Amino acid sequence: MIGIAGAGAFGTALAVALAKGGREVRLWARDAAQVRLMRETGRNDTALPGVDLPNGVSAHVDIGEICGGEALLLAMPMQGLGGALDAWPQIEGRQPLVACSKGVDLTTLRGPVAVIEGRRPGARAAILTGPSFAADIAAGLPTALTLATSGEGTALQELLSTPTLRIYRTDDVIGAELGGALKNVIAIAAGTVIGAGLGESARAALMTRGYAEMVRLAGALGARAETLAGLSGFGDLVLTCTSSQSRNFRFGCALGRAEAFDPRITVEGVATARAVVRLADGLGIDMPITAMIDALAHGKIALNDAIGQLLSRPLKPE
Repeated sequence: MIGIAGAGAFGTALAVALAKGGREVRLWARDAAQVRLMRETGRNDTALPGVDLPNGVSAHVDIGEICGGEALLLAMPMQGLGGALDAWPQIEGRQPLVACSKGVDLTTLRGPVAVIEGRRPGARAAILTGPSFAADIAAGLPTALTLATSGEGTALQELLSTPTLRIYRTDDVIGAELGGALKNVIAIAAGTVIGAGLGESARAALMTRGYAEMVRLAGALGARAETLAGLSGFGDLVLTCTSSQSRNFRFGCALGRAEAFDPRITVEGVATARAVVRLADGLGIDMPITAMIDALAHGKIALNDAIGQLLSRPLKPE
């Protein structure tokens, strides 16, 4: 049995894919009414409309009922991960605990694996990340993800792989964490460029220079450059910066158009930008795009001023 804590779009999509791959999946949701509807309708239209839940998926409101299996996937926003673990003593480290979050914790300035290990010392912690939209995974479209863990990950890799969900593994946890986190910030920037009407050439330049920032910070924290060039870094960056399915990209478009954005939608890149600015400042690392997105998202600078400051930076070798 595989437990999934979090019945949002991504958690639900993973449940669908894994159940179609022959696994028993127990999907937890905080809202009892949502669980009741999933049981009655065989769908989770609250998070992933129009997708049928296979017979192998059961819905639960008691967190204890999804624990104790072969793995527990923690499919929740990054900024809620630590609090959830604090609130759920039922979650123990005897089973692998796999984060499905992308971001940097605002309190600890650490990634999801470090947050898990801090709350559950000795746990077999991992992160599942990479270029993926929930709708694609649920529809059975080919998707490849990265599983990062500092321990032996072969069994977990096999457990989470299906005919349409291909899992690669790495022991570079920091690189996988930062790739998934930082690309959200750059996706906001890419959306801002498009929303402001600056053109595709500007987006390409922004993605390239943003990727340089990702590599710069990740390297300073001990990550390997090849990890950032893989699925969890470059792959996810391309997907998120070029599709309106990305919440971070859509938020950026709204910024570029000076439009309001639905506050009910989680935009992980906003909190990540704030955390990364603090992290980079402490390390003395220059991350101008990230700093501008943090300032823009919090209303500290006007869009035209942000563009002007980035374009007027001193010329230098690439």
